[in-house]
Amino acid sequence: MTDESTYPTIRQVVLDTTDARGLAEFYRQLFGLRYRDGDEQPPAGEPDERGSDWLVLHNADGPQLAFQQVSELPPASWPEPGPHPQQLHLDTTVPSAAELDVQHDRALALGARLRFDRSDDPHEPLRVYADPAGHPFCIFVA
Repeated sequence: MTDESTYPTIRQVVLDTTDARGLAEFYRQLFGLRYRDGDEQPPAGEPDERGSDWLVLHNADGPQLAFQQVSELPPASWPEPGPHPQQLHLDTTVPSAAELDVQHDRALALGARLRFDRSDDPHEPLRVYADPAGHPFCIFVA
């Protein structure tokens, strides 16, 4: 069986979180994504039923990230040794070291925490962050 149609297709990456709306907003703003129809934030003062369960963000190519509400989630200790390995992380790229610095400032302003900084590496400048829920993600020059 060599026909590509016989293989599953990855639809999206799902992140567990104790604050589905908050984490979705972090990644929506960080990556410039849009909510799936019906997942947008409700008007002020109205209940956010979807934001307390499951949300999907996408770009023009389709779904990218989904957020599933959970009651508790220990943050990953990676890249430091510790009791909770990363299990999954997002690798993202920018075209230059200057853009890495721009996105560094944006990520921090949106609530990311810097976990590891190798931005001075001449071969592959890189920074590792934790999102507001503690999931690690990398931004590097490629």
